Amino acid sequence: MKQSLALASALLACSLSAATAAELGKTPITLVSPFPPGGGTDTLTRMLGAAISSETGWNIVVENKPGAGGNLALDSVARAQPNGHTLVMAQTDNVVLNPWLYKKLSYDTFKDFKPVALVASSPSIYVVMPQSPYRGIEDVNRAAKEKPGVITVGVPGVGSSGDLLGHLWRKAADVDFTLVPYRGWAQAYPDLASGRIDIYNGSVATLLSQIQAGAVRPLAVVGSQRSPALPEVPTFVEKGYKEINQSIWWGLMAPGRTPDGIIEQLNAAVNKAIAKPEFVAQLRASGYEVLGGTPAEFAQRYKQDYDAFGAVIKEAGIEPQ
Repeated sequence: MKQSLALASALLACSLSAATAAELGKTPITLVSPFPPGGGTDTLTRMLGAAISSETGWNIVVENKPGAGGNLALDSVARAQPNGHTLVMAQTDNVVLNPWLYKKLSYDTFKDFKPVALVASSPSIYVVMPQSPYRGIEDVNRAAKEKPGVITVGVPGVGSSGDLLGHLWRKAADVDFTLVPYRGWAQAYPDLASGRIDIYNGSVATLLSQIQAGAVRPLAVVGSQRSPALPEVPTFVEKGYKEINQSIWWGLMAPGRTPDGIIEQLNAAVNKAIAKPEFVAQLRASGYEVLGGTPAEFAQRYKQDYDAFGAVIKEAGIEPQ
């Protein structure tokens, strides 16, 4: 009798999941962007929404929920109905790092979200002004050894991926330079241009137009391979620092209780949309690399980066706020 009831419950759950999946897209699907309009994450979210809509005919709406380092957006999606109609554009700097940087969060980063699909990645890049004496990271390392702590490197926020990569660089090269946190490129550029800081770290997607215009000069990118958008710029790996290879990624996540059938349908839609040649070309021209893949592959990448960056945060002595 108990086995019959268990089987019946399982069949009912499957049928409900299938029925819900069949309803997917009949009402608007909201993609929540954790940052303000006009930024890199917002632009990527809108590009993805348009690509999915073109592929499926679904009505995709992008909603910006900036604030608290992405926590406002993540909290709203964690609490949303798990029916596939509310998703968040998660990224390394919020869903991976925030659990290490905040004492109290309203969500559990692993229990309250389900990975749908990785969308894109963009390596970090270190840039200087065109007249800078530093032509590569070897020059920076040499100067940092001669004058410990004097060289200044701007990073987008304390505990950000850029901040943590700075700690990795200092450790790997056994050098000492000063990391200076900023809210972002717009705030850091005047200080870089005036010489108040020597170097700045941001994503290729953020800095590509400035590099192409000659406003800044690249030193090296952080990734396992060179950026297709900047094929002439070497990587830290090429320079002998194999542990400095973490690209920043973006990916869609759903509320944690979303049925697997809906996740599979969303995953298929994302992968088809981002495989279109025009989407790939558009992203590469903007400094991104298209990713895609299964929810399981996304979950693995997510956990690996959580563990790796967590170790760096502890070693750097960054306390949660």
